[in-house]
Amino acid sequence: MAVLLVTVIAILTGVADYRFFGKEKTVKAFAGCMARHILLVNQISFAVLKYAFKYEHFLTTEDYSLKSYFLLAAIAVIVGVLLAVLHRFFREHNGYKPENRKNFIAAKTVKILSFIIVIAGCIIFYATKFIMHEWSSVSLDQLIVNMMSPTTGTEMSIYVYAFEVPIFSASMVISFFGFLVLPFYDFSFRKGNPNEGIRKWLKILFSDKVKRCIALLLSLSMLYIGVLYVDASFDFDEMHSLLFEESDFLEKNYVDPKDANIEFPSQKRNLIYIYLESIENTYLDKELGGYMDENLMPELTELSYEGIMFSNSELKFGGPLEATGTTWSLASMVNQNLGIPMKPVKSSASYATENYFIVGATGLGDILEEQGYNQTVMVGSNAAFGGLNYLYQTHGDYLIFDYVYAKEHGYIPQDYKVWWGFEDSKLYAFAKEEITRLYNEGKPFNFTMENANTHMPDGYLPPDAPRPYESPYANAINYSQKEVAEFVKWIQQQPFYENTTVILIGDHHSMDKKFFENINPDYLRTQYYLILNPSKETMNISDGRYVNRQYANFDLFPTTLAAMGCKIEGDRLGVGTNLFSDKDTLIEEYGIDYINSEFMKKSAFYSETLCEE
Repeated sequence: MAVLLVTVIAILTGVADYRFFGKEKTVKAFAGCMARHILLVNQISFAVLKYAFKYEHFLTTEDYSLKSYFLLAAIAVIVGVLLAVLHRFFREHNGYKPENRKNFIAAKTVKILSFIIVIAGCIIFYATKFIMHEWSSVSLDQLIVNMMSPTTGTEMSIYVYAFEVPIFSASMVISFFGFLVLPFYDFSFRKGNPNEGIRKWLKILFSDKVKRCIALLLSLSMLYIGVLYVDASFDFDEMHSLLFEESDFLEKNYVDPKDANIEFPSQKRNLIYIYLESIENTYLDKELGGYMDENLMPELTELSYEGIMFSNSELKFGGPLEATGTTWSLASMVNQNLGIPMKPVKSSASYATENYFIVGATGLGDILEEQGYNQTVMVGSNAAFGGLNYLYQTHGDYLIFDYVYAKEHGYIPQDYKVWWGFEDSKLYAFAKEEITRLYNEGKPFNFTMENANTHMPDGYLPPDAPRPYESPYANAINYSQKEVAEFVKWIQQQPFYENTTVILIGDHHSMDKKFFENINPDYLRTQYYLILNPSKETMNISDGRYVNRQYANFDLFPTTLAAMGCKIEGDRLGVGTNLFSDKDTLIEEYGIDYINSEFMKKSAFYSETLCEE
C-alpha cells in the first residue's frame, strides 16, 4: 500500500516534470522521466521515512496510521517537486551532446565499466554487512551449504527484512551512481554567470570527463571497501581449508551403521524427538549456568530435573559444543540422524533431490524403519525449506506432516499463513493427534518434530500471549518453553509414555544477533539437551559421566539408540559416540579445535561415498 501510494505520486510529479520542464517531447524522453521519478521518489521517500523518522520496517504497513500515510505522501510530493526542479537546472546548464565527442565509445565504456564495478562493490559490501549484522556466527561452510539447498517455504518476513536493509541500501547507492554517471552532460555556465575566469574552471570541474574520472575512482573505492570488509568479516584461513585442503579424518573415524551390531530390546521403545528452535542454556539465569538475570525458561528448568542431561561443565545444565557442520537447523538434524557433520559438496543434488539426500549414509530413521517403526516428522513450515523433506524421505520414509500437508488434508484453510506456515500452538495440537494415531497403529513409533516460534528475528508471539519482558525475543522464548513443557506433560499422561523415550534438543545456537549483542564473548553458549524416560538398561554409568562432557550434535545419534535400550557394539556410529558409555567422544579425544579444523577441510569420503550411492 505504501509503495503504491508513493508510486502514484511519483507518476504525477513525473508527468508534470515532462510536461513543463522536458526539453524533448518523445516517447524515449517520457519513459526516462517516468523511470527517474518512480525509482528515485520511492527510494528517497522511504529513505527519509526510515532514517529521519525512524520507521524500522517501512514495507510492513500493518502498523501504519493515517498520519503515517499523510507523512509519506508529503515526503513523496516534496521529493518529486525537487527532482523536477533539479531536472530543469540540469537542462538549462547542460551543454553537451554525445554525438559531438570523438571518443564517445571510450567514454561510454568507462561509464558502463564504472557502473558494473560499483554494482559488484555494493553487492559484496551490503551482503556481507547484512550477514555479519544478523548472523555474525554464520560460518562459511553454512553459507555455501545453504546456497546449495532449497529455499522453498522461507518465511516472508525474512525476505522483507532483507529487502528493507541490504537490498534497499545497495539499490540507493547504485541508482544515484547510475543517474549521476550514465547520462552525458557538461555544465555550460553561460557568460556572465559567473565571471569568465571562474566560469572556465567550473566548466572544467563539472565536465563529463572529470565526472567519468571521479566515477571510476568512486566505483573502484566501493569495490575495494567491499573486499576489505569481507576480509575483515570472514576467516580466509578457514576459506582456504574449505576450498583447497583435504582431510581423511572423517573417513578414518567413521563407523558405518550398516556394519555395526545394534541389538534392540525385546520390547522396542517408542521415540518422541523434539527439536526446539534456537533454544540454548544461555536463557537460564546465571546461578544455573545461563547468562540471564532472570530465568527465561522456568517450566523447562523444572522439567529438566526429571530427566538426564549431559553437561559440558560441573553444573547440571550444559550441552553440546558448537562443531563445524552443526550450526543450523538442517545440519543439526543431519548430525543427530546420520552421525556426521553437514559439509559443502560438489553438486547440490545431494541436498536438493528427492530420495537422494546424503544417500550413501545410514541413519537413525533407516535403522528404525528396518525394525518396523512407523515414523512421522512434523514441522509448521514447508518441509521443502533447506531439503528437510528429502532428508527424512531418504532416511526412513517418514510421513512428512508440514504446512503443505496440513493444507492438503484440511487441518488448516488453504489461505492460512502465520509465521513460517502455522504457529506452534497448532503444531502441538496436530502433534497430539498424530502421536495418538501412531500409537493406535500398534507398532513402535518414532515421532519427530520441530517448533518455530523462537526463530529469529525476534520470534513469534501469539496476540494474546503475555509480554512480561521488554525484549520481544525474550517474550517469545519464555512463552515457547512453557508450551513445550505443557506438551511434554501431556505426553507423560498418555498410556504409551511408560515405553517411550522423549528427547528435547535446542537445534542450534540462536542467530538473533540483537538479543545477544551485549553478551560476553568469553561465555560459552550451549544447546539445551534433555533425555526423559530413557531405558533403565541404559542407566549403568557413573554420575561423573553426566558432567564435564565434551561432545557435539553428531554424538546424539548413537546416544539416542542407547536411550531406547539398544546395545551398540563399540558404542560408535558415524563419527558419534554413545554418551552413556565409557568411551570418549572424538572431541574429548582430539579437542574441539582440532575436530573443527579437520571437519572444515574437504573430504573425498564425504562427497564420493556418503553422498553417492
